[in-house]
Amino acid sequence: MTPAVKPVPDELVGLPGADLVRAGLDEMDRAAPTECALLVLIASPRLRRLGFEIPERPEIPRPYEHRLYDLLEKQYGTAAYSRYNSLLRRIVSFCHAVEQRLKR
Repeated sequence: MTPAVKPVPDELVGLPGADLVRAGLDEMDRAAPTECALLVLIASPRLRRLGFEIPERPEIPRPYEHRLYDLLEKQYGTAAYSRYNSLLRRIVSFCHAVEQRLKR
C-alpha cells in the first residue's frame, strides 16, 4: 500500500518543482533517503523560512548535496551531473515562485 501524499496547498499547485517538494515530503520518513527527500533537505532552510515543516534527519550524513549526488551517480552514471543540476534549478524555481506568491 502506498502512503498518502501530503497535499501541496492549492495556491502552490502548478508551481515549478511543486511535484518534487510534495514527493520529498511524502518520502521524508523512509529509512533510505530518496532523490526528492534529499532535495527537500538541501532546500530545507529556505523552505522552513517559507513556512514549510521539514523534519530533521540527523541520521543522514551531511552535506545532503553529496548524498544526493552519490544517489544520482548510482542511478544515472555519467548523466548524474546533469540530473543534479536540473533538480537544484527546479527547487530554486519553486522557492522563488513561493516567495513571489507570498509577496502578493
